[in-house]
Amino acid sequence: MFLPATRKEMKKRGWDTLDVILVTGDAYIDSPFCGVAVIGKVLIAAGYRAGIIAQPDIDSDRDITRLGEPNLFWGVSAGSMDSMVANYTASKKFRKTDDLTPGGENNRRPDRACIVYTNLIRRFFKKTKPIVLGGIEAGLRRISHYDFWSNSVRRSILLDAKADLLVYGMGEKAVLEIAGKLAAGLPAEGIRGTCHIRPQAPEGYIELPSHDLVSRDKEAFARMFETFYHHSDPLTAKGLCQQQDTRFLLHHPPQFPPEPPDLDRIHEMDYELDAHPFHAAEGPVRALDTIRFSITTHRGCYGECRFCAIAVHQGRTIISRSEASILREAQKMTRHPLFKGIVQDVGGPTANMYGIECDLKQKKGICRHKRCLAPRICKHLPVNHRRQIELLQKIRRINGVKKVFIGSGIRHDMILQDSKWGEKYLEEIVSHHVSGQLKIAPEHSEEHILSLMGKPGIKQTTAFISRFDNAVKKSGKKQYLTCYFIAAHPGCTMEDMRRLKNFTKRTLRFTPEQIQIFTPTPSTFSTMMYHTERECGTGKPVYVEKDRIKRAMQKKVIV
Repeated sequence: MFLPATRKEMKKRGWDTLDVILVTGDAYIDSPFCGVAVIGKVLIAAGYRAGIIAQPDIDSDRDITRLGEPNLFWGVSAGSMDSMVANYTASKKFRKTDDLTPGGENNRRPDRACIVYTNLIRRFFKKTKPIVLGGIEAGLRRISHYDFWSNSVRRSILLDAKADLLVYGMGEKAVLEIAGKLAAGLPAEGIRGTCHIRPQAPEGYIELPSHDLVSRDKEAFARMFETFYHHSDPLTAKGLCQQQDTRFLLHHPPQFPPEPPDLDRIHEMDYELDAHPFHAAEGPVRALDTIRFSITTHRGCYGECRFCAIAVHQGRTIISRSEASILREAQKMTRHPLFKGIVQDVGGPTANMYGIECDLKQKKGICRHKRCLAPRICKHLPVNHRRQIELLQKIRRINGVKKVFIGSGIRHDMILQDSKWGEKYLEEIVSHHVSGQLKIAPEHSEEHILSLMGKPGIKQTTAFISRFDNAVKKSGKKQYLTCYFIAAHPGCTMEDMRRLKNFTKRTLRFTPEQIQIFTPTPSTFSTMMYHTERECGTGKPVYVEKDRIKRAMQKKVIV
């Protein structure tokens, strides 16, 4: 059943008011791939009355007042993407299309949506219930951060939005704690995975360099970010605080990740796998083409690519669902009236991390001075693809399932590392689970850039391509690689891009189409390097191309 989006739907449930109203910059898709839908379902399962307002008109009270005022709090999210990333390209050109807006035209999501929606609520509801920010835009902008679109260091979005509380990371636990405290008449403070504002710095919290300092001192900015990043693991993190003006942002340690049974329950709730009928007259929501019949197997990613924010959003620990739960979800899909027998994706941020995690990390937390996969795969990480091979085999044997694809990217270095099951896994996916093209992300060919990116060396990519070619010959099928590359990443020059072009001609023997210009998004090490023009860790100077035209020219070298 959909979350209520209209008064009529509230009345059908016998609800006169709602405890929580969720506001989002996306169309309302009732799917486990959409965070706001998940939060709403979790709240209702816990006994709260939750409703949703999707992509409200920001120039009137037509939408924002539709469900009345909540009894406990408003939950505000920009949607599944940061609104500035959703609205603008890496060259700062406005995007004309949006797969998460009905009809596909990018005309419903405002810039800096969290701030706009919070102001919209306060315009029409004076002295209203607490406003809680969540989602990726809020989470990645929770402390002072470099903003590419204004070329400035902005303060926490919590202050700019004038909201009351911010939830970061995977928010199910934090949201339930907030609702419980507010329902009991208690202040929603001190909750893991949240930030709020207080007049003074608390005892026992690590004080980050102030916003005033980091906004004008790049060295202080780098120190701030590295401290912030090193306290993003729930098992080892301490509370942080940062002076933003005359007040302090309190950043509580991250929530502990859900246990596998909790993740099973979240993904097996009653999702409609469709856009809300409220959107029907506005046109189709294109994102449904890829997420409607896809299955999430796990959360988290220990790849720690320097340009990726998953580490500080989903976390660096893999939490895998049970095989039984995944199979039940697949079986349920076969009963959906629109299911044609194709499971579009079985995976997560990185598909072949399912069921693979380090016991030491799960007990003691993330290693402070060591990474799981780079510069080489840690000996304590038991890379074994057997569990995923068996899962895929069982899904494709389900009655009504014709094809099971892996649409998520894979880590090719992990396949090479797995001496026992890696080759079998590659042969299995080439034979049964690739819809013509297998996605890998070498990102570049030059070792010094790959080192800055935190990616495996190019020799591993070359070795994997050879293995892939052998697997394709053995299968007798026509399968190809889709390789993702990044232009204008910190450290990358025009000459580096020419070397990359030579590599693609010599080794790939095709011109890759998936070339993107590096976008400095908040809360990544690559963005820190872009802003400070210094390497992370060492502080050594690094070349950064910041001219918009020259950044675009780097991409054109390849295409």
